[in-house]
Amino acid sequence: MGSALFLVCSLLLAGYVTRRLGRLPENAAEVLNRFVIDICVPATVLRLVPKMTVSPALAVLVVVPWLMAGAAYLSARLAQRVFALDVSNTTALFLATALGNTSFLGFPLCSGLLGESSLPFAAVYDQLGSFLLLSTVAPLALGKVSAGARATPKQLARRVLLFPPFLALLLALLPLPHPVALEPVLAAAAAPLVPLAMFAVGLKLRFSPPRPARVFGLGLGLKLFVFPGLAWAVARALGARGLVLEVAVLETAMPTMITAGALMMAYGVAIELAAAFVSWGLILSLLTVPIWSLLVR
Repeated sequence: MGSALFLVCSLLLAGYVTRRLGRLPENAAEVLNRFVIDICVPATVLRLVPKMTVSPALAVLVVVPWLMAGAAYLSARLAQRVFALDVSNTTALFLATALGNTSFLGFPLCSGLLGESSLPFAAVYDQLGSFLLLSTVAPLALGKVSAGARATPKQLARRVLLFPPFLALLLALLPLPHPVALEPVLAAAAAPLVPLAMFAVGLKLRFSPPRPARVFGLGLGLKLFVFPGLAWAVARALGARGLVLEVAVLETAMPTMITAGALMMAYGVAIELAAAFVSWGLILSLLTVPIWSLLVR
């Protein structure tokens, strides 16, 4: 656990310092993230998912993120009434708590804290939970508060079906032979996932003032403390045990998804709040996620 956290912190710091020194182009993080999404994550999925024993228990990893999104929506609507929030801040609170960093941060932390065997389970949670939410619910929510055009059902379907990790997951689940000769190729392609993803996250770190403070504090409290406990209760009620239970809790405990923050900023939705959720949530999660790992185990 200690070595995994040291690796993550070192790479985050390296990326942050590199950006401050201006050593890379402004779009360096986007390029690295594209390589991770298109190459490293699909290779990881193709390498590990076929080794996973498919069972009804995996349904928990699909149900939990969607239930957490429902809880996030209800929490945001309640906060809107209690704090008299505008639509922009309400949407930011909803997306920041519904969408977690379950791939770029979730994969390396699950691997480091639970072992490499947890990655196929994390891929199920990420692809059928977080990514589908990002591809369907997020554009609909943002479309209501921005002047941009809403995504059509056809565009949403194309985004989901043509996403490389999702295609890799579908391919890995097919009853096809997996040649042994591909193992070293997939291993080499998957190896840069952790260093590149964490370095890219460091390049995007921003420490803007967390305003409005009430929404910021509520969002972090829900995402890092309340929802992981709720996920544990739901997963246990559904009969989850072992790695399925541990991955469900740890992936729920991940901070706000970086892509969700980027989308909110691109749509002009609570820009400062979105940046604060991503930056501060990432730093605090390096303390809270290991604690959840110890508690759930």
